[in-house]
This record gives sequence, structure tokens and C-alpha cells, in this order.
Amino acid sequence: MLSRLSRPRALALCALPVLAVFGTAAFAPLPFTLAQPGLTADVLGDDQGKPVITIKGTPTRTTDGQLRMTTIVATGPTADVGIGDVIDSWFRTDRAVMPRDAVYPTGGSEKEIEQHNLEDMVESQNVAVDAALKYLDKAPGSVDVSLNLADVGGPSAGLFFSLGIIDKLDGDGSGGDLTGGRNVAGTGTISADGKVGAVGGVSLKTQAARRDGATVFLVPKAECRQAEAELPKGLRLIPVTTLSGAVSALRALEQGGKVPGC
Repeated sequence: MLSRLSRPRALALCALPVLAVFGTAAFAPLPFTLAQPGLTADVLGDDQGKPVITIKGTPTRTTDGQLRMTTIVATGPTADVGIGDVIDSWFRTDRAVMPRDAVYPTGGSEKEIEQHNLEDMVESQNVAVDAALKYLDKAPGSVDVSLNLADVGGPSAGLFFSLGIIDKLDGDGSGGDLTGGRNVAGTGTISADGKVGAVGGVSLKTQAARRDGATVFLVPKAECRQAEAELPKGLRLIPVTTLSGAVSALRALEQGGKVPGC
């Protein structure tokens, strides 16, 4: 015989399996990574006492302003992330919950992943040099460019390495600084032919940029919506798809021309 339960009692009983699942999940690691705003670095300046960009074989400019590449900090690939961590991060604007595979797609041990990220950074630096020299119509090998940025992995600083090289060699092309003296931050990969690629974690990077004084943020156009979601006050977004487009937008910003927006 089935007995009839009052609605509150029925709801309470129905909730028991759900609570049991959450209770179990609270003690089980989940396949997520927690991320937060990371460091920013001015590619026109120094890192650990050494210039980020060193150019030999041709005259360089003394620059004003800043070009800040941005990063996120994420829990490691083997870190235990519980449901309490996920819920806490879900309601915070300075935290993000990301699928672990999206942050660490290569698998492997922490050392292997760290090595992979460092190799990505080295490759990104080489491509950034090629893209900048191509933009300036300089043949590869015509100047000696070396890049130094410790403790940062991945390819997302590519665009800003290229912009830094251009600013040191040519500025805005008219004798002024590419930054216009501003603190400009941003992110984006770069290809040898100057195309800007998406990177992920943009809403956290905008927070890092504003925290460190930036007023302008260059964002891959495909990630405009994500960047707008948690955009800090006082930070202007400029979407870019190419290196030449990024340079043109910065020139227009300084000269009072039409600047693209998200």
C-alpha cells in the first residue's frame, strides 16, 4: 500500500538523493581548474632587471607609455578542486571556473605541461619577431631581436611582443610613441602573417590590466563579449584581428581618429 505524503514531506524526501550527491561531490575532486587575474608585464620595460625586448644591429627609440601583456593564474593540473571551491568561484568576479582540459589540453605531468608551455612561449616569441619585422618591411635576420620574460608560459603574449618591437623601432611611424604615452594592456596570439588569435581568460585579464593601471585593452575581436562581461570601469576595449589593425587603432586613438569598439 502506498501512503500519501504531504507536499513538504515529499519534497524533503525527494531532496535526500540530491543532497547525497552533493555531499559525495563535496569530497570528490572535480575536473575543473580555478583561475584568477595574474601578473602583467610591460614589454617596453624590464623583467627581473633585464629588458624584455633587446634589439641590436639597428637604432632604437626611447619609448614612453607602457604595453602590458596580461596573464591568468590557474590551479595546477593535479590540484584537487571540490564543489565548494567551484561554488565559491562561481559567485566571484575575480575568479573563474574552467574545464581542466581547456587550460591543460596536453595532459601529462606538471613538469611536462610546464615544459610544453615554455616551448609555446619560445615559439610565440620567434613568431612575434617575424610578424613585427614583416610589418616593418624588414628582412628576417636584418636585426637581432631577443625577448626575455621569465615565469610566463603559453603563446598569448605574441601580439604585445610584436607591438613592443614596432614601438622600439618605428613608434607610431610619425615620430611619436605607439602608446601615445598611455598604459595599454591586452592579449592575443600572433601568427607570422600578423593575424591575432583568441586566448581565453580574457575577463580575468582585463581585471589584471586595470589593477595595474591600464586604461586601454586590446582584445581579440572574437572575445569581445567575454571581455565585456566583467569589464572594469575606466578600461576601454579595442577589438583587433591583425597586427596592422592593432597599430592603426592605437594611432587613431592618439590622433583622434575612428577607433573600433566591441
